[in-house]
Amino acid sequence: MKYKCLNPIAEVGLNIFTEQYEKTDDMNQADIVLVRSAAMHEMEFTDNLKAIARAGAGVNNIPLDKCAEQGIVVFNTPGANANGVKELVIAGLVMASRDIVGGVNWVQTIKDETGVGKLVEKGKGQFAGKEIEGKKLGVIGLGAIGVLVANAANRLGMEVYGYDPFISVDSAWNLSRDIIHVKSRDDIYKNCDYITVHTPLVEHEDPNINTKEMINSDSIAKMKDGVIILNFARDLLVKDDDIAVALKSGKVAKYVTDFPNDKTANMEGVIAIPHLGASTEESEDNCAMMAVKQLRDYMENGNIRNSVNYPNCDAGVCTTAGRIAILHRNIPNMLSQFTGAFSALDINISDMVNKSRGEYAYTVIDVEASDNTEVVAKLTGIKGVLKVRVVK
Repeated sequence: MKYKCLNPIAEVGLNIFTEQYEKTDDMNQADIVLVRSAAMHEMEFTDNLKAIARAGAGVNNIPLDKCAEQGIVVFNTPGANANGVKELVIAGLVMASRDIVGGVNWVQTIKDETGVGKLVEKGKGQFAGKEIEGKKLGVIGLGAIGVLVANAANRLGMEVYGYDPFISVDSAWNLSRDIIHVKSRDDIYKNCDYITVHTPLVEHEDPNINTKEMINSDSIAKMKDGVIILNFARDLLVKDDDIAVALKSGKVAKYVTDFPNDKTANMEGVIAIPHLGASTEESEDNCAMMAVKQLRDYMENGNIRNSVNYPNCDAGVCTTAGRIAILHRNIPNMLSQFTGAFSALDINISDMVNKSRGEYAYTVIDVEASDNTEVVAKLTGIKGVLKVRVVK
């Protein structure tokens, strides 16, 4: 099996590949692809490509629908970089409160003058700030990163409000009981001195679900005067033009973003960090290892974990003579056609797992035959089947 890396991937992850896997520079030969930030929307994929793993959480650089239609499973690595992002969010809280950046930059302007020590004592007052202890922090989105941020801020003495209508069981278990779980974003807006967003980018007609530009003039109007907003999740969660107006008026005291662009990089009151949230050795190692482990499990066992375009499915390790994986549309009468194909060739099915997610579904079938060439041809010809793969 051949893999291609579209970006540098940590060796600690690539070392998890066995001798069954060979690195290639030819995209057309690749069975699997590992990627970080490389743009893939304009790429053409051959029938040979079976899976793509994003060493990170965001998948905006990958054409998910196109991949789903071609039976290509796309994985990401949620939570692998969570601690790195959490630490930078906490740093952002402190930097925005204490004007550390302004102070550091000012020292560079006087470093060549005589008596720097005296000048520092005289001028430091212009950079006086506030402590975060005792202040109210609102965390919108309580996934892997949001939970860590909420818990860390709570331990630093902040009063933390959390909002997430889709909080998972795991996140709920990991969330400190001291976090105040609110029912709406408005509760965050009106109560909190600091607001940090940790949600995926979702476009939806329901304003309670939609997150695109959810920080806008309407939501900012509900916030406290002098609020500090932090965005270490997605650039488009915040409407740039509206944050510019709010910064100029003083409604928003500081905007800390890990996603500088042409507008925010030139705004007064913005602390623009060059997308360093996951830029730690540990995060890159964790993402690489998680991505490779997921790819191996899919290639060797047909199992799907942390896919963003197909359902998760765990069929365990195959102990029968053969295993066949079918990626198909989520439409009626598919399973009966699959079992009919095996029955027509007198092949016994020993186990079957079927999972669906939206428009797409995934079926894993264990059989007591090792040569399944004919049945694969039959399955491939069924309307609605996107890709058939012999796992074993």
